[in-house]
Amino acid sequence: MVSSKTIRIIPILILLSGCASFYQLNYEFNKNFEEGNIEEAANILDQNKKAARSKTRFLYYANQGVVEHLLGNYEESNNWLEQAYLFGEDYHKNYLNFAASYFLNPNLIVYPGEDHEHLMLLYYKALNFLKMEDYESALVECRRLNQRLFELGDKYLSENKYQKDAFVHNLMGIIYDASGDYNNAFIAYRNSYEIYKNEFAEMFALSAPDQLKKDLLRTATLAGFPEERDKFSEEFGMEYNELPVSEGGELVFFWHNGLAPVKDEWSINFVAIKGAGGQVFFQNDEYGLNFPFYYNAGDDGNASITDLTGTRVAFPKYVEREPFFKQASLEINNYYYPLEKAEDINAIAFKTLNERMLEELGKGLLRVALKKTVEKQVRKEDETLGFLVGVMNFASEQADTRNWQTIPHSIHYTRVPLSAGENEIILHTEGPRGENTKPFNYVGKKGKTQFQTYQSLESTVAF
Repeated sequence: MVSSKTIRIIPILILLSGCASFYQLNYEFNKNFEEGNIEEAANILDQNKKAARSKTRFLYYANQGVVEHLLGNYEESNNWLEQAYLFGEDYHKNYLNFAASYFLNPNLIVYPGEDHEHLMLLYYKALNFLKMEDYESALVECRRLNQRLFELGDKYLSENKYQKDAFVHNLMGIIYDASGDYNNAFIAYRNSYEIYKNEFAEMFALSAPDQLKKDLLRTATLAGFPEERDKFSEEFGMEYNELPVSEGGELVFFWHNGLAPVKDEWSINFVAIKGAGGQVFFQNDEYGLNFPFYYNAGDDGNASITDLTGTRVAFPKYVEREPFFKQASLEINNYYYPLEKAEDINAIAFKTLNERMLEELGKGLLRVALKKTVEKQVRKEDETLGFLVGVMNFASEQADTRNWQTIPHSIHYTRVPLSAGENEIILHTEGPRGENTKPFNYVGKKGKTQFQTYQSLESTVAF
């Protein structure tokens, strides 16, 4: 389910596609998606068959998966998402393209997908299985999520790195809970709470939702862990009151608010300074950066890159699309249940990119060093041709602005008890210009947990 109102700014069309960002190159698809024209967005994807064989095929598969999910085609959605997952599993760098990316720009290699994007593939797959009431398959996707997170632990050197995800464990708890496995649900909820309390609070300023605390206390009781329940009850400052089982089961509602950030480009100007022992230093005083590179001056001592004193290096950056709606709640029988933020995808995207910025800096400077060396050699033979090579080098210095732009900015959720039979629930979304409402209807059945996702696409910043 999606909403169609869009707060956005029409981008200025950039005629030189070589300088356009990935967002701008896919403007028609993005425009329709953001305005809630999901069927038209799906048609645009279907018409672009070449994308399935392109260097951005991961994003093609992923976008198809999201679009089919929003259209309610859950099995078809999972087929596309699984293709993207298998691509990530089997991805091998094309070394010729990879070498070319150092000399020209990184857009020449196949886009492998960001770390958090591979996690989101599995999240959407789990949601699809929940809608199809296949809890075991949904848990398989959660276990895959956990495995991907373990792999991140070995990828980055920073102690304050993103390698645990509280929401993944929370989702596992919700699925175990729905299947009646309260022991494993309690363990998953407890793991989730500990990550919220530690890593998520520190990295993303995101604390454990009250709904998680309530579910933790309830499943501790149902699993026969009264001491654990009492310990957490005291820690939360939350009295546990055992309520009768709802006659109509429960609804778990996931609200996807806004859209994930868009990748853009920024650049740093470096001065090349010759050092001793065959080294050149790329230096930028504004950011306090100084990177040494070894060079070989050649037999005549003139094959240096240091005669070219300045250069520009391009890097990717994220631009946040701040959600238009700031909060939301569900109303049933004149009672309101707040939808609490459980995952900040926007913050995770910024975090994972920042964790590899030193790598991006090193690759960018090596790319420029190779370009400048070639430029210097050509200038020795032909000054005019060397000048043209320099112009080409400048024009080809681009950052990789590709990313998955149809996933949400953040995920919020709550749990609502249902009555037996017909239930009407109203979603209230609130923003600076007022409130929107949308009704939903469910048939409650004792012992059954139902799942709903809803996507608000509105944002206050667009491109």
